Amino acid sequence: MTRSRARIATFWLALGPRFLPFADAASAEFPLGRLLRLSLFQVTAGMAVVLLNGTLNRVMIVELGMSAALVAAMVALPMVFAPFRALIGHRSDTHRSYLGWRRVPFIWMGTLLQFGGFAIMPFALLLLSGTGEGPVWAGKLGAAFAFLLVGAGLATAQTAGLALAGDLAPKAKRPRVIALLYVMLLIGTVASGLLFGRLLGEFDPMRLIQVVQGAALATVVLNVIALWKQEARDPARTRHDTVHPTFAQAWAALAGRKGARRLLAASALGTFGFGMQDILLEPYGGQVLGLSVGDTTQLTALAAMGALVAFAIAARLLERRFDPHRLAAIGLLAGIASFSAVIFSAPMAAPALFRIGVAGIGFGGGLFMLATLAAAMDLGTSDDLGTALGGWGAVQATAAGAAIAAGAFLGDAVGSVAGVIAGYSFVYHLEILLLFATLAVLGPLAAHSRRAAGSNSTRFGMAEFPG
Repeated sequence: MTRSRARIATFWLALGPRFLPFADAASAEFPLGRLLRLSLFQVTAGMAVVLLNGTLNRVMIVELGMSAALVAAMVALPMVFAPFRALIGHRSDTHRSYLGWRRVPFIWMGTLLQFGGFAIMPFALLLLSGTGEGPVWAGKLGAAFAFLLVGAGLATAQTAGLALAGDLAPKAKRPRVIALLYVMLLIGTVASGLLFGRLLGEFDPMRLIQVVQGAALATVVLNVIALWKQEARDPARTRHDTVHPTFAQAWAALAGRKGARRLLAASALGTFGFGMQDILLEPYGGQVLGLSVGDTTQLTALAAMGALVAFAIAARLLERRFDPHRLAAIGLLAGIASFSAVIFSAPMAAPALFRIGVAGIGFGGGLFMLATLAAAMDLGTSDDLGTALGGWGAVQATAAGAAIAAGAFLGDAVGSVAGVIAGYSFVYHLEILLLFATLAVLGPLAAHSRRAAGSNSTRFGMAEFPG
């Protein structure tokens, strides 16, 4: 019996790292349980994104009858803080504290800002729905302020949280850990979308307010659990008499490293190219291909599955020391082919081709994002990892927000002149052009950056997925 148990234990130990997606992201210094607990801050971030960009966006336009332009402006308010992610990362790198914490104060402050935004939102919704005592303009102002607070909280908590994960993980494991956190963001987004959809199946203003209040409470509870005993106190490192470089000096040092400017430029251009379609694919499927609401709703899941496949392939290739710049280029090529499939699906009346294109866009975008993140992490050191991650996050988030606005504006502008199909087609062709331009910017890095066998460069190794 003892020998049989030993064989079974050996079997599961051998099987685990291969079939558990995140088993190889853990280490002796940063065990899997602790890593998954820290990742809860990404789950709450995904929940906030769904609530702001999905649930409240639709409710304020459809059920509350607000102007779509006004709601779009509110949804865009969180993007105001995207460029400040690099500054937030630098401040967490150089934070002075008698308690000896660098990252925890910023994650906690970001949590409080998110909670504050969600706490204000129910009162704004009461005024907007006409059931509260107060003018409607006050409800609009309150909703805008709530969106702004949540956006500031997201930028602060995410930037410091990712930097904390980088601090806790051994250098060889850092990219795997960061990739896991982005998977958790995806999981939080999908799970929250399903949960909110179930809770608000039959719309009721009071039920919506309860959902927002529940999201506020869940944000604080989950983020406190995520932070508990994660960062060790090091008062010597956070002494008030320590001389730190200014943000300008730290950014100049980071930008001066070989390939840094070109990498950030490629990240911005590629993110913009992938992001313009973000709010156009579902209307395109409905208006051009005649898909039902249920069919277009599934497109988000298809894109998410494509991104998960990208994570798996990135893990396999980067585990074998594949150059991240070349991997990003592969993601761009996949995106070009996928946008072509979306364009040809209309004249061919082929919804299946359209779905393949949507999944391919998720795949290419996911591959590009993870590869550029891996390259950005290689630029950072233990003293400026927050600045490096914040810089990449600032570029990525700003480009994504600008791309959504540009895609919607250009699609409407061209569509009003040349027809609906022409409007969508123009945006998709422009995205292909931008991805080709990104390839040109990324080309020198992919051509000259080669990882030598046996080097100490970090690797993703996010997991050996089944298959």
